Amino acid sequence: MHYARHFSAVIATLASLCALLGPAAQAQSLDQIKLPPGFRIEQVTDQVPDARAMTFSPSGTLYVGSRGAGKVYAVAAPLDGKPRVHTVASGLTLPIGVAWRDGALYASSVSRIVRLDGIDTRLDNPPRPVVVYDKFPSETHHGGRFIGFGPDGYLYVPIGAPCNVCARDEARYSNILRIKPDGTDLQVFAKGVRNTVGFDWHPSTGELWFTENGRDWLGDDSPPDELNRAPRAGLHYGFPYCHAGTIPDPEFGKQRPCTGFEPPVARLGPHVAALGMRFYTGKQFPAEYRNNIFIAEHGSWNRSERIGYRITRIALDDGGKVIKQETFAEGWLKDGQPWGRPADVAVAPDGSLLVSDDLAGAIYRIRYAPQ
Repeated sequence: MHYARHFSAVIATLASLCALLGPAAQAQSLDQIKLPPGFRIEQVTDQVPDARAMTFSPSGTLYVGSRGAGKVYAVAAPLDGKPRVHTVASGLTLPIGVAWRDGALYASSVSRIVRLDGIDTRLDNPPRPVVVYDKFPSETHHGGRFIGFGPDGYLYVPIGAPCNVCARDEARYSNILRIKPDGTDLQVFAKGVRNTVGFDWHPSTGELWFTENGRDWLGDDSPPDELNRAPRAGLHYGFPYCHAGTIPDPEFGKQRPCTGFEPPVARLGPHVAALGMRFYTGKQFPAEYRNNIFIAEHGSWNRSERIGYRITRIALDDGGKVIKQETFAEGWLKDGQPWGRPADVAVAPDGSLLVSDDLAGAIYRIRYAPQ
């Protein structure tokens, strides 16, 4: 496809120039990343401050949300071939989520979803954002919203708990909502979700799968973060009553037993801060990786020994059962200190896997290139 060739050229240009011009410390750090045999990692750009969620347009332009920067970026190659990062929106509140549909870029902004029409041809002169919906909760605690369009054409928007653990109106908090692209027909799709900052749809079944961050202050090793599956609307995933399927909450667990909720498909590490996840639908990796799940683990912030700061791979059988769970990429944590924090993953049109890093403000590319 033409946009796959275009993106491959963009990545090659960016990677080669960054290798020549980028900071030596960054290049040295990338050498520390451990990958399975045959895989390589390279830097696309380090000019995307607070880089979070990623999405592609059909032209191959990569759009990236951010957290503290309040901006949305586009990574593309202009006519002169030099790498450039365009700021296409600014002044937003935690615009971590981005999604593409029908020639427009959608971005989250805590209480709002905005839309940038025709942005692909206006990177140097972006249009004024159009408000699609502006009645989501305004709390910034778990207020950064990863967003994505499902196979049903609805935009899915998570509303995290405005706390570490609390019981609030489930129609408004701790859920995953969906809404039509024009901002109408808001629905609650899933309940009892403390905070998801990454989800995707199974390539074969069309089912929603999502990561979930476990609560804090139950010790270093409890509870684990989760990978969940939502085969239909209306299911409840336990928060705040039960964590990871079997751990009653000390405060709310007596109100409802764990047996009444959907258990996780996989338990991830405790406090790893599992964020972006994608099914691998490309063909650049070996066949065994097809339809595997890749998860960006942002890394713990309140654990006595840090954990996470890696990319996890999960392989499923035809029925959706986990048959393998392993670390795919690690090394962003050195001597107990992070120099990078993976925030999202995305399958590029050429089949490589992109990783956003909000600590380094960088985008990396992982590809299979055996000697």
